[in-house]
Amino acid sequence: MTMFKPGSSTEPTSEIELTLSCRNLLDCDVFSKSDPMCVVYMKTSENSRWSEIFRTECINNSLNPDFMTKVQILYRFEVQQLIKFEVYDVDSHLSDLRSQDFLGFCETTLGHIVSSVTVTLPLKGAKANNKGQVIVNAEELPACHDEVTLHFSGKDLERSDWVAKFFSWVVKAYPFLELYKVGEDGNYQLVYRSEVAHWSNNPTWKPITLPVRSLCGTDFDRDIKIACYHYHSNGNHSLIGESHTSMNKLKCGIGPENDYRCVKPRSEKICGSVRLNHFELRKTFTFLDYIMGGTQINCTFAIDFTASNGDPQDYNSLHYLSNVPNQYEQALVAVGDIIQDYDSDKMFPALGFGARIPPHGNVSHEFFLNLQASDPYCAGIEGVLNAYHHCIRSVQLYGPTNFSPVINHVAKFAQAYQDGSQYFILLIITDGVITDMLHTKQAIIRASSLPMSIIIVGVGNADFESMEELDADTVPLEVNGVRAARDITQFVSFNDFLSYDNPAVAKADLAREVLAEIPNQIVGYMKSKNIIPNNKK
Repeated sequence: MTMFKPGSSTEPTSEIELTLSCRNLLDCDVFSKSDPMCVVYMKTSENSRWSEIFRTECINNSLNPDFMTKVQILYRFEVQQLIKFEVYDVDSHLSDLRSQDFLGFCETTLGHIVSSVTVTLPLKGAKANNKGQVIVNAEELPACHDEVTLHFSGKDLERSDWVAKFFSWVVKAYPFLELYKVGEDGNYQLVYRSEVAHWSNNPTWKPITLPVRSLCGTDFDRDIKIACYHYHSNGNHSLIGESHTSMNKLKCGIGPENDYRCVKPRSEKICGSVRLNHFELRKTFTFLDYIMGGTQINCTFAIDFTASNGDPQDYNSLHYLSNVPNQYEQALVAVGDIIQDYDSDKMFPALGFGARIPPHGNVSHEFFLNLQASDPYCAGIEGVLNAYHHCIRSVQLYGPTNFSPVINHVAKFAQAYQDGSQYFILLIITDGVITDMLHTKQAIIRASSLPMSIIIVGVGNADFESMEELDADTVPLEVNGVRAARDITQFVSFNDFLSYDNPAVAKADLAREVLAEIPNQIVGYMKSKNIIPNNKK
């Protein structure tokens, strides 16, 4: 529930958590089962366009998946919130849904889900042909933002499949853990699934970190089921055994009360045990906690001045200046109008790249938009626009399209402020395919451990598939074995918003899409550095 502020106005909202499952999905794969993923979209009666809000993980070889990741949504009673679920068989690591097999979709309203607690929705669509269902369970989340870290290991775990029956003295298990909570409808809901420990009857799994409210709400006596399975590549995993606990019991830490026997539900046979090795309960903080604690957001704009934009004197150029704002101007204003509220001095550094600049016509991939020698700052968004207008008349568009210099430029400043007092956002507006992809990836990976986020807005009609690779929502960015510490890059195509009839709605939706991941990225950085907001110390 929102904070009480006398003398103000607010709309009543509740935070709702949706748990998703599918049953009887269409099998599109020849030699195995489908690898399903569910994509969630929302729109309201105020907005006729669907907006993607969530993607589950992909579950391999399953026609009846229970998704571990949860959808968290603000429920508003007074607004009809339409919600759509699309199910895909994942055949490609690319985030572009056109690369996946579409299995079907279903639509309902959030109000219907909330009032029913659990709903089963039949999939529709050409391939679905009434084949398969999406099951949605809703639960209101409490305001608690605490996190719990659990670390489990197994001992003497026994396989119970036919292979183990005949070769028990040789074979070992491929065990993994699942944690379940009891939902409001009395049924168990999957909360966590561990990695598979290979060829071991005595595994130690990676530590688990979860929001307390996702595991038990505010009821520390709420039943939690621990289930241990033996992995099968065909998706038909066999249960080794299960046990039950609660948050209050887990709080007791290491000891006999947190040694759990893995019991087969029907036979009551004990097939090993699972032991708690570590328990930690800690308070977490929100984006607003850090903002209200004094964290300043600094936004740097970087504009593509490569020749592929077209001659600025040509009406068809992406840099053509007229009474109607071009796509560069629209993107600057849409994002800048929101960002400037979080910047106390409203002085924005602005860069350009890919042009020949005065006085000698040297090619530069990192120059100040105002063409000053030592001061990149512009006063407000109006100042950025004025600098852009002057710059487009003063430089010669050239190339190539290199991102790494402007990323490294902002990273140098972020390097100096790792205490949580400052957070840096780089907004790159570009029309083309990156030329220095390897160096850009390396620059992003280095920046991923700094207080920094990168937003890329693609304008024009170029093929932006390579940009999806940088927007590592599903596959972490990695070069030569070095992996990004966190996902800091968001890509948005401006063309997705050109079909809007209402420019004001298009501007608002563009800003929402561009900035959607920033709060979580800021919180993610602060958590990684164990930074507490100043007003919470």
